[in-house]
Amino acid sequence: MLDRAARALGLRTDPAIFFGAVGMTTLFVVCAIVFTGTVDAVFGAVSDWILVHLGWFYILGVTTFLAFLVWIALSRYGRVRLGPDDSRPDYSDPIWFCMLFAAGIGSILMFWGVAEPISHFAEPPLRDAEPESVQAAREAMGFTLYHFGLHTWTIFCLPGLAFAYFTHRKGLPFRVSSILYPFLGERIHGPIGRFIDTFAVLGTLFGVAVTIGLGTMQINSGLYNLFGVPESRLVQLILIASVTTLAVISVATGLDIGIKWLSTINIVLAVGLLIFVFLAGSSLYLIKGVVETTGVYLQWLVPLSFWNDTFGNTGWQGSWTVFYWAWTITWSPFVGIFVARISRGRTIREFVLGVLAVPTAFSIVWFGVFGLSAFDIELNQGGDLVRAVVVEEDLPGALFAFLANYPAATLLSAVSILIVVVFFTTSSDSASLVVDMLCSGTPTSPTRQRVFWGITEGVVAATVLTAGGVGGLEALQQTIIVFGLPFFVIAFFMMGGLVRALRREPESAFVRRHGRRRAGEGATASGEGPG
Repeated sequence: MLDRAARALGLRTDPAIFFGAVGMTTLFVVCAIVFTGTVDAVFGAVSDWILVHLGWFYILGVTTFLAFLVWIALSRYGRVRLGPDDSRPDYSDPIWFCMLFAAGIGSILMFWGVAEPISHFAEPPLRDAEPESVQAAREAMGFTLYHFGLHTWTIFCLPGLAFAYFTHRKGLPFRVSSILYPFLGERIHGPIGRFIDTFAVLGTLFGVAVTIGLGTMQINSGLYNLFGVPESRLVQLILIASVTTLAVISVATGLDIGIKWLSTINIVLAVGLLIFVFLAGSSLYLIKGVVETTGVYLQWLVPLSFWNDTFGNTGWQGSWTVFYWAWTITWSPFVGIFVARISRGRTIREFVLGVLAVPTAFSIVWFGVFGLSAFDIELNQGGDLVRAVVVEEDLPGALFAFLANYPAATLLSAVSILIVVVFFTTSSDSASLVVDMLCSGTPTSPTRQRVFWGITEGVVAATVLTAGGVGGLEALQQTIIVFGLPFFVIAFFMMGGLVRALRREPESAFVRRHGRRRAGEGATASGEGPG
């Protein structure tokens, strides 16, 4: 029956996964609207239990994933190519970085670049420093970089590596179930595999919906500061529709045109904003601060990797670190498959070091410039960011309150809004591409399928806003914490599956090969290239 329906609609996808995901998404949206209180209570209770009782599991788990990735990259397995032995990368290193970064946490850096450092500066997490002091600033940078450095990219890198290996090298479909092939075998093509893939589609949709919601609030806050546009549900729904339209246009043009060029343009704009803040601020102070902040991050990295707030038991970690990891894991199928999709031909060592080191280095510079500049405004220039962001609880407006302290503030805010819009557009259209791949199992499919999922992401975000406003977004955040737990457990199987499969590689896979083809030259050596 489902096969006939798919043929009638002209779909080239797995009917069970496609219609199962559509049906469950529709059911959730309807229940969220009709039974808002009950849905909030159930998912709120479960997510609270996870945050309280399994917080240690998330903290230890992500640190374990990071240690595993470093080991596998430096071991002999690091020489194995993510594709045939003679394949080479489809994209040059700069283009590859722009694409993976824009699809990963580029939009999150815009939201939290000022908001998180100033929040911890005003309310130190360890409760051992005087608020708004120099020690509070150091602590704030340590925690912020812990949240957006190696650990966040570890959550993206591990599934990305597993997807890239099993799809590009072993020829399995672009699905979450493929990474469990060493354990499930051919059963990944049966009911168990389809259930896993359907669940992955839901997690991706909900994770992206939360991000679209946060982005909408930030854009709305910027428009309010610039033009007095009211911060209302109607305006946010219009913004969601606008971003969704842009994302649909981008995804319809394909990976090599829409996503590739939008990602590149946006990174250029973001770096331009970064350079302006650096030059317009206390440049020497920022240079010294970024160097010192790097040391603070390295100094705090190991302790925070295992810190569970055992003695303080304040609940802070549940609302910050554990929530970040639980939220990020719902993004892992989306970002992991997308990064795998654009990483064919690279070695495991190139992949791991590139995905971990380059974005982390950029994050250190980004938060160093924006966070330290925010502290400078508060400590030395009589700024009012703590009141505007923390006291008045206006996290979406943090960036614009910060930019108000610089020349040409209106122009800067306008450019920042544009950057946020494009970042969220690239996140949405990348997610549409990945969700379609989860359903079809192939990187190429009819454009109308990707367009459908782009519209669906906007509908889910808009429905939640309509159902409950900001409270609805909080309910969705609670939901993805629940959805994220199974993916976190699956990550442990990813590690075991990778090691089991790599041990069976022929000795020729570990031979070091010299020479490098141009990006894209080996794209058709095995399987299909991008597009």
